[in-house]
Amino acid sequence: MSMNASGVRRARLGAGRDQVHRARRLVSDALGSDHPRHDDCVLLTSEIATNALVHSRSGEGGGSFTVTIACRGGKVRVSVQDDGSPGPPCGGHGEPDGTNGRGLPLLDALSVRWGMIREHGRNKVWFEVA
Repeated sequence: MSMNASGVRRARLGAGRDQVHRARRLVSDALGSDHPRHDDCVLLTSEIATNALVHSRSGEGGGSFTVTIACRGGKVRVSVQDDGSPGPPCGGHGEPDGTNGRGLPLLDALSVRWGMIREHGRNKVWFEVA
């Protein structure tokens, strides 16, 4: 993981579900377990990193995704940029007994704000907590 002068941490992770665990650990280490929003940030990072691997070329052999963590002025912003997909991401709706489709409702519930930026076929999903 690299850190620039402004305290932003960034890491490029490879394809593979084990990399979601690594993304969570990077956020956990950056915040420290005593941070009041630690658990929320780790959970939301898991959601958006998993989406990058499942719904984009990041999950294919040789694929990767980038996790960026910035802590400034009492806010934490985490983003995940994937290797791109043929179309923009679309929100799904989870079934009560289903095992997926809960990422966007979690982002709505646990973050101050979140969004998605699509440029050159690549997707960057981010969230902020205060």
